[in-house]
Order: sequence, then structure tokens, then C-alpha cells
Amino acid sequence: MRILIQRVKRASVTIENHLKSEIKTGLLVFVGIEDADDEKDSSWLASKLVKMRIFNDEKGVMNLPVTEVDGEIMIISQFTLHAQTQKGNRPSYIKAARPEKAIPLYEHFCNEVEQLLKKPVKTGEFGADMQVELINDGPVTIWMDSKLSD
Repeated sequence: MRILIQRVKRASVTIENHLKSEIKTGLLVFVGIEDADDEKDSSWLASKLVKMRIFNDEKGVMNLPVTEVDGEIMIISQFTLHAQTQKGNRPSYIKAARPEKAIPLYEHFCNEVEQLLKKPVKTGEFGADMQVELINDGPVTIWMDSKLSD
């Protein structure tokens, strides 16, 4: 399981010209799920995400997690995070999980994050054509993969 975390001043997701979700200060998180992933990957990443100290403290040092800045989290499914680009010029998504596996893991991840954050998370819509807008704060962008955690 792979996530791309962006610290944001604000973010929103629109589907078919309708605003689905928006957040102010917090984290925009893109989630890619592959066939080899399970709930252990989801739980590990959820815990790391909520505890990640990437917000500035009073000295301007990235030392605070999202929970200590009363931040919000938006989670967007994105199978393209598992694009394989070694051969040719057209990415292959063969490692990305099919919806019947990915949707339950995506929902598990969202629920885990919500419990750890102790407030609702905002989401997009799995499989939808989404337009995501954000103002990256810093910029701070961090990539994590549960398979590379050892």
C-alpha cells in the first residue's frame, strides 16, 4: 500500500462539477492499493500518517502531527501510484488492486485514520473522475510505502 501525503493550507475534490469534500489546514493523502496489500498494511500506514510530525511548532520546526494543529485529513484513492514505468512510455497498472480488493482496503484505511484522528476524514469517490485542488504548504510532500517499511 502506498500513500502520497501533502501538507496543505486547503484542498478540495470535485466530481462532475459538484464539490464533494474540502478541508482547510491538514493533509491531502492519495492512496494506492496493490494486490499484495492487506489490513496490516492499511493499519501501519494509518498510524504513521496520523503521527507524522510534519507541521511547524512555535519555533518553525516540523515537529507536530496533524492532531496537534487541529488539522483535517482528506483521503483520495489513486491507483496510478502503482504505475510501473520501466518499460515503454505507457505506464502499466498491473500491480494495482482490482476494485473488489481495493475498495474494502481503502474503506478500512479511511476508518482507521478517522479513529486515530478522532474526527471525520473527508474523501473523494473511489473510481470516480475527480478534480483535486490544493494549496501545498511548504511545500511538504512525503511518499510512504508499507512494503518498504522494514
